[in-house]
Amino acid sequence: MSLNFRFAVVSDLHIAVPHTIWDSPSRFHLVEVSIPALEIVLKHLEQLDLDFLLLPGDLTQHGEPDNHAWLQGRLSQLPFPVYVVPGNHDVPSLRGTENAIAFSDFPRFYHKFGYNDKAQIYYTCQVLPGVRLIGLNSNQFDEEGKQVGRLDDTQIEWLREVLAASSDELVLVMIHHNVVEHLPGQSRHSLGRRYMLENAPSLLEILRSAKVQLVFTGHLHVQDIAYNQGIYDITTGSLVSYPHPYRILHYRTDELGRRSLQIETHRIESVPDWPTLPQISRKWMGDRSHPFMLRLLTEPPLSLPHITAEELVPSLRYFWADIAGGDAIFDFSHFPPKARRFFESFGAISSNGTPAFIDNNTTLLL
Repeated sequence: MSLNFRFAVVSDLHIAVPHTIWDSPSRFHLVEVSIPALEIVLKHLEQLDLDFLLLPGDLTQHGEPDNHAWLQGRLSQLPFPVYVVPGNHDVPSLRGTENAIAFSDFPRFYHKFGYNDKAQIYYTCQVLPGVRLIGLNSNQFDEEGKQVGRLDDTQIEWLREVLAASSDELVLVMIHHNVVEHLPGQSRHSLGRRYMLENAPSLLEILRSAKVQLVFTGHLHVQDIAYNQGIYDITTGSLVSYPHPYRILHYRTDELGRRSLQIETHRIESVPDWPTLPQISRKWMGDRSHPFMLRLLTEPPLSLPHITAEELVPSLRYFWADIAGGDAIFDFSHFPPKARRFFESFGAISSNGTPAFIDNNTTLLL
């Protein structure tokens, strides 16, 4: 089947209507700009001939009913279909609280955006003839009520059945947590593994067996395209974090039957009252980077003494901001050899050591 369609991905919106905004001295994202930033994106997308829009989770600041209500109302006004999945911020509590919806309420808020079955928090639908979307829920709760990122057994069995019945379709998968590592050692490091799906290897095996190639994720707040044995995990940065990106994608089949996915990244450069938004948010991120960089330096695999780590931290002030932007190349030649190799490995370097600029604008040959 010859397919030709265009869609967009906007992730980690963290929508916060003004009366719900609460502050934390350590938060990296600027929820204050969530609504004006989204309005700018939607105005752009409405000018395009889009087939659909994907929102891979963290739709709201922290699961507030008013924020979910505002967003579903705004999405209902768009001229193209929208599909969503929950992020950890959207369903922070299993039973719900005074300030956040219950886990089971999510499909009720978004029944127009993929969830035809309001009793099930994952879904599948045909978005176009020959194109199927599978929206997965990666938010689970352990016996103590703590949120964890994994697929439960019931959902995995459901997924197997859906894939078995979709062998003649192009299948796209959307899930909040990452399924392929976007950072070196992400699944093993205490700072990185909470962004990974705990049972990602099992999911990848299922998808690989079904010849699924494209997975769209969020959560990490970075621009990155990762690849693992035939599967691309395309993660999109947060609309309320530097560099405030969103993606427009074009899937094509040429006259010889060759398939490709063209990916373009766009960024919000300003919003009302924030005329220099990227500069402000980059500085915001740098101002809050110290404790995170200190942990990277003092925890395994580096395990540097605290005094040595403190000497290196100033050079890492914008390290995470540069990773978030994608396509970063790092030079830490003044660092001790082990630390230099560690931090430079986060750059966009191909297997042969040359720059590989594929996080923002590229064409994947499928």
